[in-house]
Amino acid sequence: DLVSSVFVFPQESQTAHVQVTAKLKQPLDNFTVCLRSFTDLSRPYSLFSYATKKQSNEILLFKPRPGHYELHVGNKPLFFTVPTSLGESEHVCVSWESSTGIVGFWFNGKPWPRKGLQKGYVVGVPASIVLGQDQDSFGGDFEAKQSFMGEIASVYMWDTGISNSGVVSAMYDHPEQAPIFGWRNFPYKIVGEVYLKP
Repeated sequence: DLVSSVFVFPQESQTAHVQVTAKLKQPLDNFTVCLRSFTDLSRPYSLFSYATKKQSNEILLFKPRPGHYELHVGNKPLFFTVPTSLGESEHVCVSWESSTGIVGFWFNGKPWPRKGLQKGYVVGVPASIVLGQDQDSFGGDFEAKQSFMGEIASVYMWDTGISNSGVVSAMYDHPEQAPIFGWRNFPYKIVGEVYLKP
C-alpha cells in the first residue's frame, strides 16, 4: 500500500523510471488514468506512457509546458489548457471511450469540457507501462529531455470510464471501483534513480 508515499525522481535522466508491472490481458475500449504530480519543470516531460510493440504512444499523458497537458491515444494527440500552478501539486484524470471517442479530463478534481479522439480505436496489449519517461519504443528509447523530475503519486488505471465523484475519490486514494492497478495495491519496479518516500 503506497498511500502517503510518493515516487521521487531527483534528476533529469535517460534511464530512471518506474515500471508498472501489471499485466493487462484484454485490449481496452475504455480507460481512465489518474495521477498526482509535483514539479517545477517548465520543459516538456512525460508522466504516464503506455506502449505496445506496434505503437509507442498507445496512451501517453504528457506535459509540453506549464499550463498544458497532452493526451495521446493511438499516437493521436489532444490538448488541454489548465491554470499554471507553481509550488502546488496537480492532480489529473483522463478517460477515453472507443464507442464515441469522447475524452474526459479533470484537473484538481474539476471536469474540463469533453473532447473527442480516435473513435472506434482499440488500445492494444501486451503493454509496457512507465512513469516518468516517454517510451519511443516498447519499454525503452527514452530521452533525458523528456524525463520527469519531481514527485508522482496516487496513480490509478481503470478499464472503464469514471464519474466526477470517482475522480474526487481517487484524489483522496479511496477509489470507488477496483482499478486494474492503483496506489493501494501498486505493482511496480524501480529502474535507475527513483526513490519511494513518505
